[in-house]
Amino acid sequence: MGALAPVEGYNLTVLDDVRFLRSNRPLHRVPVLYDPGIVIVCQGRKSGYLGEEIYRYDAQHYLVVSVPVPFTMETEASEAEPMLAVYLRLDFTLAAELMLALDDFPELPQAKPRGMYSSPMDERLSESLLRFLEVMSVPMEAQILGPTLMREIYYRIFTGEQGGSMRAALNRQGQFGKVARAIRKIHACYHQPLDVEALAGEAMMSVPSFHAHFRTVTDTSPMQYLKSTRLHQARLLMLRSDMTAAAACARVGYESASQFSREFKRFFGRTPLDEIQWMKRTYALPAPTTSSIYVSSH
Repeated sequence: MGALAPVEGYNLTVLDDVRFLRSNRPLHRVPVLYDPGIVIVCQGRKSGYLGEEIYRYDAQHYLVVSVPVPFTMETEASEAEPMLAVYLRLDFTLAAELMLALDDFPELPQAKPRGMYSSPMDERLSESLLRFLEVMSVPMEAQILGPTLMREIYYRIFTGEQGGSMRAALNRQGQFGKVARAIRKIHACYHQPLDVEALAGEAMMSVPSFHAHFRTVTDTSPMQYLKSTRLHQARLLMLRSDMTAAAACARVGYESASQFSREFKRFFGRTPLDEIQWMKRTYALPAPTTSSIYVSSH
């Protein structure tokens, strides 16, 4: 992993949905919004805080995100012992193919869907990950064999201790699936006027029922979720496109620049200008891609 992630931040690979992460310094309570995906830490430790829940992901645990959930994150790392991790952005096509194949095995344990969970690494997953990292170290092998070994990692997670939760979430059935439809609507149309009634209609729920089920999945209200999505997107626009705060706030759907600035500082703890300067010093972010349903801010 040290060779695969030589620079701090994100290290891109020949596979669009695979990135290697390095952090040489600790980070404390940073607001993040992850794409659906899998984070496997090989060295160091991360902690996610969502409501009263704490999600540890370290060398003994991996993190699974089934729907984008805004939470705060801490990283334990140092120059002497950097945090090194693998990030697999969820390949929905691969996931659907595997779940279809697993439908032939009803003996697999079922579970309630969860938007995010951490789960212990087992020996077989660790072995699959090691083979994947060895292959990714050789460019030709990475391109030819990497997708096959990524499929193996997905299989280990889907059939692992909490794999039933991820399979249930990705099936998008029941109340969880209805909320997921509203979340996709938010991420596709965050820059447009949206209200609770429209989102409840997208989920085909009454407003009170939608409120209750949305909070169960995300630990926040629909309007708070929309606000956090807009703020994360504005931060990315300022960072990646050098937009001014005024231009970014208009692009993500804010009508008042002063309201945007107040809510941005309350959410991230810094003014827009200070936050972007801090991120440029702290992160090395890859260029945005178009292959993901959601846009993340890790």
